[in-house]
Amino acid sequence: MKFFIKFLAFSFIFLGLLKAEVFSNDLKQIKLLDEKISKINLFLNNPNNVWMKKYSNYVAYKQIIYSLNKTQNEITQLENRHLNIEEQNHLSNLQRNLNTLKRQRELLSPYKDAPFSELIQPHDLKDIPSVTNPILIIQAFSYIKLINQEQERLERNFADLENNLKQLKDKDTLLKELLIFYTNAEYTQKISQICTKDYCLFNKEADIRLAIKENILALEELQSAKNIFNTTLEIFTKNRDENISNLKEQIKNQIIKGAYIGFSILFLFVFALFVKIGVKKYIHDNERIYTTNKIINFLNITLVILILLFAYLDNVTYLVTVLGFASAGLAIAMKDWFMSLLGWIVIVVGGAVHVGDRIKVIKEGATYLGDVLDISILRITMYEDITLTSYMENRRAGRIVFIPNNFIFTTMFSNYSHGGLKTVWDGIDFTITFQSDHAKACHIARECAKKYAKGYTESTKKQFNKMRDKFSLKNTNVEPRVFSLLEPNGIRISVWYLTNAYATLALRSSISAEIIDAILKEPNITIAYPSTTVYSGGDILPKTDGIIPPIS
Repeated sequence: MKFFIKFLAFSFIFLGLLKAEVFSNDLKQIKLLDEKISKINLFLNNPNNVWMKKYSNYVAYKQIIYSLNKTQNEITQLENRHLNIEEQNHLSNLQRNLNTLKRQRELLSPYKDAPFSELIQPHDLKDIPSVTNPILIIQAFSYIKLINQEQERLERNFADLENNLKQLKDKDTLLKELLIFYTNAEYTQKISQICTKDYCLFNKEADIRLAIKENILALEELQSAKNIFNTTLEIFTKNRDENISNLKEQIKNQIIKGAYIGFSILFLFVFALFVKIGVKKYIHDNERIYTTNKIINFLNITLVILILLFAYLDNVTYLVTVLGFASAGLAIAMKDWFMSLLGWIVIVVGGAVHVGDRIKVIKEGATYLGDVLDISILRITMYEDITLTSYMENRRAGRIVFIPNNFIFTTMFSNYSHGGLKTVWDGIDFTITFQSDHAKACHIARECAKKYAKGYTESTKKQFNKMRDKFSLKNTNVEPRVFSLLEPNGIRISVWYLTNAYATLALRSSISAEIIDAILKEPNITIAYPSTTVYSGGDILPKTDGIIPPIS
């Protein structure tokens, strides 16, 4: 009997120890579940977790709406009856709370219907470009980069959403496992006692059930967002792949098209280069070479512009219409520019001025004489040489003068070498006294002019014969001409001769020196200058300083 009693006692002690060991293991399991749930909560409540942050704002908005309606109902009930002082104070507090809730509602209003719209909807991208020329290839690559970045953003958001759903599902499983322990009547009292002494995530069964309910609501909301997001991502991915494929095809076509156009332009430049080499080889006139090169360059550039225009312009009629409207305003605003362009066409087609010609331009009293260096679309470039004009008027030379092409319509142009004619008439005047042998003086002047102008006389005669096909020439006498004219202070001898248009001043200097040397050798020819006559006592006395005495 004693043995049986000892056995029962030992059995009760063993069962108690066993039960205590089991409870200790269960408690460890509860703490382990609490730790796992705590880690999940840290992930879900992380400030960088955009999905749960937006969901919490959505829940907060719902709670604010609930509190606002409840507060509004309480205020309505209080306002419909007579209030004591305590109730009036309570009404004031409710009204202040109501205003606060309204401001909070305004702040959280973006989350009232679709809290995840910013995360699941793609951003509004620019319209897909149409690659119609090589410049738009850069825009196409930029669009491809932009749409790829948007794809990566959506995929990153989708991955974050799936991770949140996984954590919520794990939390739901852990909470349900934990609930099993809290629903066990045998452990309920002991767990509550332990939780009062040690750390516990939940103190009672109701807390776990509330956490499960909140977790399920979040899980359902995010699962619904995932279903929508999945469809959105599939559609966006298909559109993205299609757009990128189309853009790459357009880029490929433009590269091929650009290669053909580049080859055509290169061929034009190479062909123009060979033509210039041929012109330089078979044409020996520098003026013709220059003019031909200008024409080749103009035609080459025009063909390049036309190739580019018709290659990359979809609607030529549209261009013509736009240019028609634009030209009306440009014609007024850029009148001088257009007139210069028209003047260039007139100069090139009409041939009034060529590169290398010697021209004189008179504008507002200023005279410029020199050689044409270049004729561009807008202006003529002229080098001002030392000439009789610079000697008598400007006293300056060596300047580069830029003459707008529109001057050809409004300003007097003189061409000293037009039509291949390289000579001009120049004259030298000197005065002799009335007592001098004017016939001898005319003979001296004519002979001196013939001596120095003989070569120019012959070349001009040949050129006149060539010019008869283009011009009506009445007087083709090219021999030097001498005129004797009466002047108040003597007889003026004027000798005219043909000279090189580019060396007028030099030949004038040579002929003048020759005439002076010949006249000074003649005793019966006296050079005169303006003189006066003095009357004294009825006699006419010539003033001796009015005549240059002969030099013996």
